[in-house]
Amino acid sequence: MHRTLIDRRRLLKTAGAMSLAAAATTAGARGTAAQQVPWSSGTELPKLKAPANACDCHHHIYDSRYPISPKATLKPADATVDDYKLLQKRLGTSRNVIVTPSTYGTDNRITLDAMAQFGASARAVAVVDTTITDAELKRMNNLGVKGIRFNLIQAGATTIDMLEPLSKRVNDLGWHVQLNMSSDQIVANEALLMGLSSPIIFDHLGHVPQPNPLEHPTFHTIGKLLDKGKTWIKLSGAYQNTKVGPPDYTDTISLARAYIKMAPERMVWGSDWPHPSEQEKKPDDAQLFDLLLAWAPDEETRNRILVHNPQTLYGFPGST
Repeated sequence: MHRTLIDRRRLLKTAGAMSLAAAATTAGARGTAAQQVPWSSGTELPKLKAPANACDCHHHIYDSRYPISPKATLKPADATVDDYKLLQKRLGTSRNVIVTPSTYGTDNRITLDAMAQFGASARAVAVVDTTITDAELKRMNNLGVKGIRFNLIQAGATTIDMLEPLSKRVNDLGWHVQLNMSSDQIVANEALLMGLSSPIIFDHLGHVPQPNPLEHPTFHTIGKLLDKGKTWIKLSGAYQNTKVGPPDYTDTISLARAYIKMAPERMVWGSDWPHPSEQEKKPDDAQLFDLLLAWAPDEETRNRILVHNPQTLYGFPGST
């Protein structure tokens, strides 16, 4: 009986020591991950645990080695591949889509170079105009480019009249057209958008104005496009049209949930790091990632948004 009690004490003592060690290891690991990321506020980890192969479908890279377009209005400081990898470590994402920013016009070298540095875990969206050759489009396709972007808010490299002819050309490659348009531009060009050949994807929740976004004409136009089955939404840029602000951006919840309800198979998430539109204070990317807990409360839908939909849209391994 005495030996049994001693053995039991030893067992409890050993188990307690192991638990403390495990807790210390976990705390140490989280402490390592919780760090300041360039161009991002806060240091805490997100509450949402990213699933395997989670993809950030919208971010940019900036590097002063590449010339800025004379027409550029946004001219951020360097935000490098190594900087972005710190964000991946903090959020737990492993795949990413690099979008050529308006800063570089139609010069996609910085994006192609970054995609090469990331390797197979990255895809890209380029910016081109109607002078682009078929040979160059095919070259970029072979490198991992999956779409072209029209930034019609920061006007410069592309114009609305280029949209239809370029949509036809990239559709043959299986690409999509990504649109950063104001709410007024979306409504005014509804007929044009409805007739495009390629799939389209709206940046930043479609820039539907607040408050009462579900009653706005922009939401109704985007809803018609979603019903056609070839339109996607980037659940990103919550800070761009909010009137409530961080940390919860509660006025975005009804809009995001409405989109997800209409077409859960055509929703993707993006960080928009390094947040070039935010000149004064950068948002907390962990808070932005955690918005998915409110936007898509069930895990299956979140996994679709973070993993399966990006596989389909960008051709990552595992797509069906």
